[in-house]
Formats: sequence, structure tokens, C-alpha cells
Amino acid sequence: MKLAKYVDDLPRLDTIEPIGEMEGIPYYEVRMQQIEQKLHRDLPPTTVWGFEGKYPGPIFDVKRYKPIKVKWMNELPKKHLLPVDTTIHGAEADKPRVRTVIHLHGGVVRPESDGYPEAWFTNGYEEVGPYFSRKIYDYPNIQRGATLWYHSHAMGITRLNVYAGLAGVYIIRDPREAFLNLPRGPYEMPLLIQDRSFNDDGSLYYPSEPDPPIPGVYPSIVNHFFGDNILVNGKVWPYLEVEPRKYRFRMVNGSNSRFYNMKLSTKQLFYQIGTDDGFLDSPVMTEEILLGPGERADVILDFSQYWGEEIILTNDAPATFPNGAPVDKETTGQIMQFKVTLPIECPDESVIPYRLTKIIPLLESQANVIRYLTLVSNKDQYGRSFLLLDNEQWSAPISIEPKLGDIEVWNLINIANSTHPIHLHLVSFLILDRQPFDLDYYKETGEIVTTGPIRLPDLNERGWKDTVKANPGEITRFITRFIPFTGRYVWHCHILEHEDHEMMRPYIVMDPFN
Repeated sequence: MKLAKYVDDLPRLDTIEPIGEMEGIPYYEVRMQQIEQKLHRDLPPTTVWGFEGKYPGPIFDVKRYKPIKVKWMNELPKKHLLPVDTTIHGAEADKPRVRTVIHLHGGVVRPESDGYPEAWFTNGYEEVGPYFSRKIYDYPNIQRGATLWYHSHAMGITRLNVYAGLAGVYIIRDPREAFLNLPRGPYEMPLLIQDRSFNDDGSLYYPSEPDPPIPGVYPSIVNHFFGDNILVNGKVWPYLEVEPRKYRFRMVNGSNSRFYNMKLSTKQLFYQIGTDDGFLDSPVMTEEILLGPGERADVILDFSQYWGEEIILTNDAPATFPNGAPVDKETTGQIMQFKVTLPIECPDESVIPYRLTKIIPLLESQANVIRYLTLVSNKDQYGRSFLLLDNEQWSAPISIEPKLGDIEVWNLINIANSTHPIHLHLVSFLILDRQPFDLDYYKETGEIVTTGPIRLPDLNERGWKDTVKANPGEITRFITRFIPFTGRYVWHCHILEHEDHEMMRPYIVMDPFN
């Protein structure tokens, strides 16, 4: 179905407020519900899943060091909107088809509030998963100010639940940010970018099997999914009317599999001020921003010299990334439009600061452990392609057990054929470098022979991250400290079709005194 572009306003997402206090801490209740919502002017209302009656969910806008409590309430029907493959681990036929658990992506939280994939629950908690099932989640908000996002994380059906609509934005504000004089109020907003496909009746389309189909498996998981319509904040190809002044946009790639390499049709610069987990040292001026699934970018756009212009936010990332099919410039090559047509309401006194924060690096000489971890393409029992972390499936014995406070360097050795956005729960990390290696020789001998120089991370990657792009035929290195909580967490590829099909592993942060 071909839809007209730039006929709908970009929705401004609601901000949720607490309903009261619990133990002196602001307390929220958030319901997951099946709803109908207009996603485009020319579509009938589409059945989606949302939070508090909306897709995407409302914004949590909270202050650093001010904890909150959230009760996530599953009020979804028992029948799933989308095809559930019962042959993959965690979604077997004996499991309820509709299960949810919410993960605060980028959140520094105790394990029982992390949204562990097996801590799922059904409508009214009639059934619960085998691990950490909990009704009220504690979010201490002790980390740097940053743009996080929350989404469903249930074992084996994350791709379906997020695609159905269970995602929203969570902003932590550091009080010191007020002194930076960045664009704020109506001149600051999140952009949650996702892709979707629709049936002729306006309902969501998600494939029930790969092409060609897998004999004996229906429905079957697919290796990737790329929708042919781009949505921002729940609208297909929206437009935003802006004044000729500076705006701050908190960009989130909430797609299942799609990467976005974003540019502006005017070739103007992005001033990127932050990445996944907070500010960069200083703004980075760049003509393009590449985000894999799960990654975020905090940017300022200055429209002051573009009065009367209609500016397209474009995308030229292949699908799959980086060696897949090129985008269609008329469809998935466009994301949204900015119309610089509003009169100035008040003088623009915001600034783009020279210095934003001070990032104190972790040193490799401090590392307690150096890990070498492979990203591997494999075949399952039905002959389907599936990806593994260090050639281990979810149910294998846990092999990563850092002690609380340990500093580790991880070497991600990608011997698969595409880029994988690797996400760690609990911790932030700093990317050290990337280096190509002889892939064929490694597959033959298991030995690494590098074939090019070490490449430092891009300037706009040199902040605290929780998701890193690990490119094929490269070793991607990062350094992290495992603090401040002990317990069981996960790391995984954030291509949701990969995560659901075994590209996810648990790890445990150990108490050094036990």
C-alpha cells in the first residue's frame, strides 16, 4: 500500500505523571492495552498495542537521583496480533501467546527491575515466567542525564510485541543541564523512529514465514524484518512545522532490524550533543548520523537560515546493513519533513555550548579481564539461519561472571555477514576501536590476522554507550565497569529477530565478597 508523505503532523508525545506516592517515592501505573489508532491520514484506524491508550507510550520525564516506582499492567487480550512461532526457545506451545515484561533500555537498575526476558507475565498476572516476576519496578535514576527508551522484552516474542507498539521514551534530566541553555520546552522533543508495513485494510503486516518458506514450520520467525513505511512518534512520514531557530531532537531507533543513516536534504549539519547514555564532551558537527536498532542520538538542528524551506530527513542505510539492498529513495529513503514556516514566538536565546561534560575514560591498564567473543552465523534444527553470541544458545551454562566493580575489555569478533548492534543491560561502556581481520583465515584456523589499521570510534560515538555497532569482518572493542548492582542481566543483539532467535545470553555480576 503506497501512502502519501507529509500529510500528518508529527505527534507530540504526552508526558506521564505519577498517580501518587509509595514509600515517599513517586508512583506510576502504566497499562498495556490493545487500541485502535490512526497512523496515517489515508489509513483506517489500525489495531496496535500501546501504553495508557497510546502508541508510542507516554514520555517519562524524570530527574537524576530522584527514584520512581512503576507498576506495569498487562491488559492485553490473550490472542496475539501477530504470528507467534512456537518452535523458538521461550515461545513454545506450552507458553501463553501474549506475555510481556518491560525493559528500560539504558537503565541502571537492580536485576529484579530490569525486565529479564523470562520474567514475563500475562493479563492480570494469571501466569508468570520462571524468573524475577515482579509487579512494581524501581527505577533509581542514578545515572547521567540521557535519552532512554522502554519496550517489551518477553522471551521469544520481543520482535512481535515491539512491532505491535509496546515502546516509549524515558528521559533522565541532570539538574546541571539547565546551565547549558539548550533548546527546551516546545523546542525539544523525542523522535522515535520505526518502520511498519500495512495490509490493504490498514492492519499491521508482519510476515508469518520467510521466503522461501521453511517446510514443517508455520508460523516461522524471519531473519530480519524491514517495513516499507517509516513512522516517527507513531505517524507515517509526518511533518513538523518549526520556527527559524534551534531545536533539540532526541532520536531513538526503535525499529526491529532497520539501520538509519540520516542526512538532511539541505545538507545542513547536525550538532550532535549526546549519544546513548548522555552528553558527549563537546558537540560534534556532522552531515550524517548512523543509528542501529536500539541506539540514540541527542542532536540540535538550527533552522535559522532556512525560512520557507521544506527539509527532508533522509536515510540511505542499506537493509540489511551494511551490504544489503539499497533503500528506495521515494519510500524508506525518507523519514520525515521539517517545514520552516512558523513565525518566531520569542527570541532564540538557546546556545550550542562548546563544552557539555567531562568524560573520564576507563583505561585498558585497569582492566581485570579481557574477553574475546564471537558473533556467529549458524543453522537451527530446521535449517533456518540464526545467529549466536560466542556460539552459545540461551540455555547454555552462563560463561560471563564479572565481579562487582571489575573493569573488562570486550573484543567482539564478527564472523557473520552483517552489522549487529550489541546491547548490554545494566552498564555503559566506551568504544575503544575497530579493526578489520582476515575472516576466511579465522574460519579456517581460529586465529586472528588483522588486515588494516586500528580505527578509532567516530567522533559522535565517543560518549557513554550501551549499544555498539559490531561490523562484519571487524573486531570491535569496548571497555566497561560492572557497577553498581550484582545479579543476573543479559547481553544481546538488538536486531529483534536475532534476539528472539538465540542471539541473547545471560550474564551474572558476582558479589566479590561471597
